[in-house]
Amino acid sequence: MKKVFRLEDLDCANCAAKMEAAILKIDGVSAASVSFLTQKMTIDADEARFDAIMKEVVRICKKVEPDCIIHLK
Repeated sequence: MKKVFRLEDLDCANCAAKMEAAILKIDGVSAASVSFLTQKMTIDADEARFDAIMKEVVRICKKVEPDCIIHLK
């Protein structure tokens, strides 16, 4: 399952790269892209575990960039 999420207050390209690298290490994620320029995140992950994977993605993103908001809806 592939979904695109809008980001808010992602402050730098380095933070986006750190988020992307960490998300790619999550079990069940087949592809991930975090773009500082477009403020978007694309996740391609196992559909059966997608909600659990997204909870882990949010946790990782808050650790890297505490002010960043992921619009999950």
